[in-house]
Amino acid sequence: MAVGPLTVQATAAPPRGACNNPEPGRPVERLLPWAQEMLKPQRAWPFSTGSGITVAVVDSGVDADHPQLRTRGKVLPGRDFYLVGSLPGNYDCVSHGTGVASIIAADHVADIGFQGVAPGARILPIRVSERETGDTGQVEPIDPQILAKGIRYAADSGARVLNLSMSGDQDQGPVRAAIAYAVSKDVVVVAAVGNRQGNSGDVLPSYPAQYPGVLGVGAISTTGARLQGSQFGPYVDLVAPGGSVLAATRRTGHAYSDGTSFATPFVAATAALVRAAYPKMKAADVIQRLKATTTPARGGTDGSQYGAGIVDPYRAVTEGMVLTAAHQLPSMQAPPPDEHALAIAARWRTAGDEARWMTSLAIGGTLLIIVLTALLVGGHRRRWRASRSAITRNHEDVQTELPPERLFARAD
Repeated sequence: MAVGPLTVQATAAPPRGACNNPEPGRPVERLLPWAQEMLKPQRAWPFSTGSGITVAVVDSGVDADHPQLRTRGKVLPGRDFYLVGSLPGNYDCVSHGTGVASIIAADHVADIGFQGVAPGARILPIRVSERETGDTGQVEPIDPQILAKGIRYAADSGARVLNLSMSGDQDQGPVRAAIAYAVSKDVVVVAAVGNRQGNSGDVLPSYPAQYPGVLGVGAISTTGARLQGSQFGPYVDLVAPGGSVLAATRRTGHAYSDGTSFATPFVAATAALVRAAYPKMKAADVIQRLKATTTPARGGTDGSQYGAGIVDPYRAVTEGMVLTAAHQLPSMQAPPPDEHALAIAARWRTAGDEARWMTSLAIGGTLLIIVLTALLVGGHRRRWRASRSAITRNHEDVQTELPPERLFARAD
């Protein structure tokens, strides 16, 4: 859905006291981002825009007043579980959740290249954190109890897709149980695999990506290679753009960001496209379809760094797939011999043998004629007399060479 140019500043503010030093808006970026250029989600829009599908963004909240998210009904009120009370989740202090939501469902705006992969989808904002990092630069942990409440709220509020742009190294019981609850409610759960890989070749833990039923998303850079820091392991199901990814910021404008957090919404949005196109398809089948329709990545298929490959919105929506098991084909039986064809082949072989025999005979006759002709011509020239080399005049004219060991033999 297209809206007007970005000429009006967003004025909506978080509730009083909700944000400590909120981030300002950013300048508008008008160029088409590389991620949208590579994935080309517009190819899928004639078949599905994600319309009718609610995607829950469990994050730092979503600024519903951003010009590309302010379409009526696009961002639902949601819920704030971070602060005590009954605040909505449709505001953001740090832009993280707003950026994630914009990659999923941002509207097209005139003269702006950036837009969401599933612009017809709705966003259910669920606020479970305020800042990505604390004052010391360390990652601010999310309370597992709060996160679990947010996940359960999403599953109970009709979300068909759940975006979790977060990752930790600890198996938290409340979160594990909440994920299992969402999976049991037929929700497609999509989670980032994390950015802690560094230079280590070890497989690091990643939760909630490695919980059963969760689709784990890694990140690639503009070159198509795994983004440095993007974790690898058996929990990487597929990858999406995550390096220098353009996304909306709170209030207005855009900013470039890195990480698996921003690769995850590309996959969540594609899941929304599929769920809108195939309303009766179960979540497990949606996940299987997303993996089966990826674009090949550098690591090949089923690799620990790239999973099944790069998410492909168009193929995920349009490609024909059969989800039932293949029927066993009957064993092949050799057809009976064709007697007529065999007889014809035998006649050709016989004719070929005869032709080769006649050819050989003709060549032999020709050679014989040539030899006889040469003899006749030579005899006529000598008037039929023997040549000198054939005549021995007397015994003295004959010189015989003796073997070397006899030349110097001593006479007795």
